[in-house]
Amino acid sequence: MKMAFFDTKPYDERGFREAGERYGIEYRFFETKLTAHTCSLAAGCDGVVVFVSDTVDREVIDRLCGMGIRLVALRCAGFNNVDLKAAEGRVTVVRVPSYSPSAVAEHAFALLLCLCRRIHRAYLRTREFNFSLNGLTGKGLKGKVAGIVGAGQIGRAFAEIAAGFGMEVLAYDPFPAADSGLAYRSLDEVLKRSDVLSLHCPLTAETRHMIDGQAITAMRDGAVLINTSRGALVDSEALLHGLRSGKLGGACLDVYEEETELFYEDLSDRTVRDELLATLISLPNVIVTSHQAFLTEEALTAIAEITSRNVVTVLKREPCENEVREKRA
Repeated sequence: MKMAFFDTKPYDERGFREAGERYGIEYRFFETKLTAHTCSLAAGCDGVVVFVSDTVDREVIDRLCGMGIRLVALRCAGFNNVDLKAAEGRVTVVRVPSYSPSAVAEHAFALLLCLCRRIHRAYLRTREFNFSLNGLTGKGLKGKVAGIVGAGQIGRAFAEIAAGFGMEVLAYDPFPAADSGLAYRSLDEVLKRSDVLSLHCPLTAETRHMIDGQAITAMRDGAVLINTSRGALVDSEALLHGLRSGKLGGACLDVYEEETELFYEDLSDRTVRDELLATLISLPNVIVTSHQAFLTEEALTAIAEITSRNVVTVLKREPCENEVREKRA
């Protein structure tokens, strides 16, 4: 079994090489992203392994099929970068629905703590031996309301952490789970009551820009927004306006809607032309990380293991529980 592995980063290779040896898969690693122009690198392979930053649109799928490739294996949970309609009946699409929910939830809460206690600013000061406390007054979390949008495994893990800090937890999910123990409320109520709003839902046509100007207006004054899911859940222009106007107290972002050509890359020696992102990063009450919430040793091991199992299952023409198909009305 041969799989072309696109958008390879150093932290990917070890786990996938080890998993490949166990499962009899030859992973061919390429640093370039999958696009219509790079599809030819997959020639002679049974499938491709891709990430959220790869392009798997109709043109790419057409070219893959033309080379006899019948498997697209996502090494992530999200699949909004795949044209499932174009893939239907032609290539099998599989994903890793759950690898380490706690990793993402822990990162989300770490960002929140960092912002609320001004740790990011204190870190920069003390590196210059500035030990003044002026401007470092923080905000506590005990007794505050944590609102969660999307109460899947990651959302529930975040809820457990928030509860451990003595926060009241409210959740919105269109498909509430009876055994979750969460207090479900309408999205409007969660927006209005939350001191902290954390997003943990997939990007779909229905959720794109769910946090827009209207939603931000409905939020509690001074609320902090956390997004570790998908950048396009938030209207970035509306977010910037909410921050500049003082409506929002801060934002913790591990994702950005125009991140594809930016995140995961070292651009420190270039001028980034995305003025909106540059402005967000410059604000003192905004923390941006580069889509790293998933990045733990445990998660990388699980991703390699589950992806490899998916590959073997599909190429053996057996049913795969992690197959993704287009939803039908």
